[in-house]
Amino acid sequence: MLNGIPNCISPELLKVLAEMGHGDTLVIGDAFYPSASSARHSMLVRADGVRATDILDAVLQLMPLDRSIEHPVLIMDKQACDKEIPTPIWDEYRAIVKNHTDRGDACIGMIDRFDFYKEAEHAYAVVATGETSLYGCVILQKGTL
Repeated sequence: MLNGIPNCISPELLKVLAEMGHGDTLVIGDAFYPSASSARHSMLVRADGVRATDILDAVLQLMPLDRSIEHPVLIMDKQACDKEIPTPIWDEYRAIVKNHTDRGDACIGMIDRFDFYKEAEHAYAVVATGETSLYGCVILQKGTL
């Protein structure tokens, strides 16, 4: 047991976060995201039953965001066919990010679903969560302290 480590951060995820360097990316996938196939060239960390919002909040307690790029947080955007689907999780993500960086919304960008998949191919690791909110996928780019 360690002090100060959020309960939803498994030993495996803690190891991954410690191994990541400046510029490495971490995908937090919702329950619908093809996490296993997305991680075929990286590492897959299971967080079944844990909300992506909880993982995002916990990760940002431990990992700084990259200040050298405009959008170190990328949220998967809706496809045209899904424009009417509500995405309240995005507001939750924005509030969490705002709590962990003075840049607030300015460091959050939206990325097309298929561009998200391409970016995820280069991720250091993919966290598969139990998040059931639609379009609840996010990519984080690690920075320095």
